[in-house]
Order: sequence, then structure tokens, then C-alpha cells
Amino acid sequence: MKGGAPMQHHDSPVLSADSVAPEEIAHFSDLATRWWDPAGPMRPLHAMNDLRTGWAMRHLPAPQVDDGARRTLLDIGCGAGLASEAFARAGFDVTGLDASQAAITAARLHMRHHPLPRSAGPLSYRCGSAEELVAEGARFDAISALEVIEHVTDPDAFLRMLGSMLRPGGAMVVSTMNRTWRSMAMAKIGAEYVLRLLPVGTHDWRKFITPAEMGQYAAHAGLRITDIAGMVPGLGGWRESRDTAVNYIVAMVRD
Repeated sequence: MKGGAPMQHHDSPVLSADSVAPEEIAHFSDLATRWWDPAGPMRPLHAMNDLRTGWAMRHLPAPQVDDGARRTLLDIGCGAGLASEAFARAGFDVTGLDASQAAITAARLHMRHHPLPRSAGPLSYRCGSAEELVAEGARFDAISALEVIEHVTDPDAFLRMLGSMLRPGGAMVVSTMNRTWRSMAMAKIGAEYVLRLLPVGTHDWRKFITPAEMGQYAAHAGLRITDIAGMVPGLGGWRESRDTAVNYIVAMVRD
């Protein structure tokens, strides 16, 4: 997440308790009770959720295989479950993981009060870190990391940890923000200070990641990028774009 030169490549994931910054956990924990309010502090995520999950599902393996078994998906940094529920409705067997207990509690409460349809795949939530799953030898067919990599302490090590949990032939989708002057003006100053779309302090522009840096992190993780798209807001809602200067989303595979 640091600006400047990319991190050095290491041969194996760095397992430390520090991949999730404590101040980031505290910030999003404070927002947990209003996470599912489309007019609340997380309204930008509500607005972009259909685009990012729809794009992700076009680039992830099909939720079910020929024999009817469901493919497993890890939604890391799931917050209160906006994307997790969408992936479960699509048919994946979803594990939603977040380091904030308040967010996980909000996710479980929402699912309890708004049960998923019978056609949905299983959805379970867990409070914890990627390091814990790696230590347990967890493996998944698909991984989503949506608006999370810019909040960890070391994005290079974080992506390598996620890559180590992806089964051969599996795919991962990562969305984040580019470190440009436009993103500073729009996503940081505009969204937080002028329009008040997000609480002040939601983002640290210095931690935004350029597509070139993302490509290096993916290579370090043994992943191949298969597609990248910009995500831009408009009067008719968020749409896919070739413009990656602010928000963008990337698909990666493990061959």
C-alpha cells in the first residue's frame, strides 16, 4: 500500500499479525451498524456493488460444477456482507472473512433478518485474518478482495497470501483505487470532504495502488492477470469503463 517502489519479492507468504492495520479495523468497526443502510456511510459501496460483483462473477469459475457441487469462494475483507450475499445468491459456497468483529456481527444479523433464498449457496462469516487461513491450509476455488487491499499494511505480502490459498485453475478478483491526482481529487477530497459521501479518514491516498504495481504484486503471487476494467460513477449508476484512473477491478488466475 505504500507509494513509491514496489516491495521486494519473497518466495513464500509473510505470515504476521500485522497485515490488518488496527486503525483500519477500528474505523470500519465504527461504521458496522449502518453498513446495510443504502443512504448511510457505506452508500458508495451499495452504489457500486452490482457492478463489481457482476464483473467478478463473469471472471470467476462457474459457481457450480457439473455434478452440482458448489465451488468455494473466500470474500476477504467482507465487511457486513454486501458482496458475500451476492456471491452466495449466485450459488457459491461463501466464506466471508473480516478482521472487525462488529462488521461480522452486522453481517450475521442481516442474514438472520433477511434470509437468503433456498437456491443460494451456503454463507458463513468468520472474524479473523488471512494469516489464520493460510496457517490452517485453507484452499478456495475463487477469492474476492473488494476495496480491501488499499487498507492492509503490505499489499504485496497480502496478495501472496491470497494467492497461496487459491487452488490451481482458480481465479481472484481485486478492486481498489489508483494512485493518481484524479483519485486524490475525486475519491479522497471530493468524496470525503466536499460531497461527504464517505466519512473523513476512510482512505489514505498514499496507499492507493497503481495497475502497474498490482501487476507486479500478482506476478510475485504466481498469478496471471486476465482482465482489468475501470469503474466509473454516472447518472445511471456505476458502469464499466476503460478509464482506470480512479476505481478499477482486476481478474487474476492461478494456472
